[in-house]
Amino acid sequence: MTFSIVGRDPRTGDVGVAVASKFLAVGALVPFVRGGVGAVATQSFVNPTFGPVGLDRLAQGHAPALVRAQFESEDAGIVQRQFGLVDASGRSATFTGPGCHAWAGGVAAENVAIQGNILAGPEVVDAMLAAWEAEVGAALPWRLLRALQAGDAAGGDRRGRQSAALLCAGPGRGYGGLTDDWVNLRADDHADPCGELERLLGVFDLLFGRPETTREFTVEELGWLRRTLVKQGYAPALPDGPWDPATEAAAWALYGTENLEERWVPGGQVDPVALAYLRRQFGT
Repeated sequence: MTFSIVGRDPRTGDVGVAVASKFLAVGALVPFVRGGVGAVATQSFVNPTFGPVGLDRLAQGHAPALVRAQFESEDAGIVQRQFGLVDASGRSATFTGPGCHAWAGGVAAENVAIQGNILAGPEVVDAMLAAWEAEVGAALPWRLLRALQAGDAAGGDRRGRQSAALLCAGPGRGYGGLTDDWVNLRADDHADPCGELERLLGVFDLLFGRPETTREFTVEELGWLRRTLVKQGYAPALPDGPWDPATEAAAWALYGTENLEERWVPGGQVDPVALAYLRRQFGT
C-alpha cells in the first residue's frame, strides 16, 4: 500500500530510497540501503527480510534481476509482494506480484526502479519517472524527493497520506566522513508527509551539509563574531585584529553548540551558509 523510488547517482555512486504511504511509519519497513552495495524497497504485504537479504546478495555480486528471481522462487507469499532494487553499478529490477491490490505496477531503468500499489493509477509511476529524469544533476536526496512528490501530486496512494521516508548512503557521506550512512529522515504520521520530508531535508542540508565554498571573514564579520562569542559566554574577552587561537577555540565551541560542526572551517575561513545561519540566530 505504498509507492517508492529506488535510485543511484551515477556521478557519485550514492544510492537511496524515497517512499510514501497511507501507513504508519513506512520508513520502518520499506527502505534499505548500503553504501557501495545498493538499495532495496520492499512493500505490499511487506516481507522485511527482502531488505537485508537483498543487500547481502547484491554485495555478493548477484544482479538485481537474479535477486528478483530468487525472491520469486523462495517466498511462498510472493504473489502479494512488491519490491525494487538497484545495485552499485546501476543495474535495477522491479517486481509486482499478481495478487497486489490495484492499481499496482512499476518500471525499472538504468539507475532507478519505481513501484507502487493501491495507487490512483499508472500516472503515479509515470509522473515519478518523469520527475526523476528531469532532475538529472540534482543531489540524490533531492532527486528522489522530487520524484516522490511528483507521484504524490499525481494521486499517490489512493487511500490518502500518512507517512514518508528518505534513506540514502554514499562513500564517506555520513557524519564526520566516518560512515557511508547519509540521509535518514522520516515523517511517521503527518497530514502532508512529503512536504514534511522537504522541510526536514532542508534542515538536514543546513546542519549536516558540508561547505561548497569558503572564504575569509571580512573585518566587519570578524568583529560581529567576536562580539557574539563574548555576549554568548564563549569567551570572557577577545582581541581585535587578525584571526587568533582564542577566537578559533570560542568559535568552534559555538559551532558545536549550534550543531554546525560539519560546516566548520578552521583558520579564519568561513562557510557563507553557516555564517548566514548564525547571523539569523544571534542578530546582525
